[in-house]
Amino acid sequence: MLRENSSFIETILYDNSECEILKNGTEGAVYHLANVMFTLGYMSGSGFFGLVYIFSLLGVGFFIQSLWGWIDACGVDIFMWSLLLFVLCLVQLAHIGYRLRKVTFEEDFSNLYKAMFRPLEVPLNVYKEIVRCCDAAVMSLARDQNYAVEGKSAIDRLSLLLSGRVRVTHEKQFLHYIFPYQFLDSPEWESLRPNEEGKFQVTLTAETDCCYVTWKRRKLYQLLAKHQYIARLFTVMLGNDIADKLYSLIDKLYCRGGVRYDIRLPSLYHVLAPSVEAEKEKIAESPHHVPQSPFRPQESPFKKSWPDSNDLIDINNSWSGIRKEYAPLAPTQTPEL
Repeated sequence: MLRENSSFIETILYDNSECEILKNGTEGAVYHLANVMFTLGYMSGSGFFGLVYIFSLLGVGFFIQSLWGWIDACGVDIFMWSLLLFVLCLVQLAHIGYRLRKVTFEEDFSNLYKAMFRPLEVPLNVYKEIVRCCDAAVMSLARDQNYAVEGKSAIDRLSLLLSGRVRVTHEKQFLHYIFPYQFLDSPEWESLRPNEEGKFQVTLTAETDCCYVTWKRRKLYQLLAKHQYIARLFTVMLGNDIADKLYSLIDKLYCRGGVRYDIRLPSLYHVLAPSVEAEKEKIAESPHHVPQSPFRPQESPFKKSWPDSNDLIDINNSWSGIRKEYAPLAPTQTPEL
């Protein structure tokens, strides 16, 4: 077998009498033009427009080569192969053009993409899937109309405000506002697993005429399960939205001296805990309680004083609203996608 292969190679290299004398003439301008097109085509860049460039020039090159094979070379095989490659380039260009076709949306969805999804570099084809999931429908709320009522409205959707302003209250106590391009019910959405049901613990009322888009819960969960990229995208947007709402509630926690209290600080937890004073009274009334010495060390001049009772009442009122709205977001109830 090796001897036969070696003899075949030797025949090609040494016994080919037809190529002993090279032709003095050239193949003509058509042949060289086709090779120039091939050279320029393979110098393209990357991306969709790079693909358009390379397949356009390659298609022109193969078409010219098919003409050369039919007219000058008079070879049917050259003509057929070049023509076939030319047709494949046209098919590839048609496919790229289909993928590059302009995706258009209504004005509300175009503004939504520019405000929220373009900064995250979300491709238009992915955004199209998100819009399709909500049926590309824009819902409306009249002034003083409720989007949800605490204890009555079921958590069966996720909505995003496009225009207007919505007021969030609990037991007729104001908590915060929801502004355009914020989710209406992100805490409620994150508080439930896909197979759980629940009701709103706050009331959402439109202060002005509002427009919003809404995704049905079941349909959106199916989309998130199918596209992992969209699932991560909604996780980021919902987490950021909940953080913004929580910070808007923190801004309400002021004492009389103008000091802002941050609910993330451990010291404020003891201030807001309603059972601290009760525990102290129980300890004082215990028969085994040993009274403390009346001597108190001098306090540091840098230590902040605790807020008075009136400040604690205001803080506890705000804190009760925070606990009611964000209580479902306990670590043990974090939804798993």
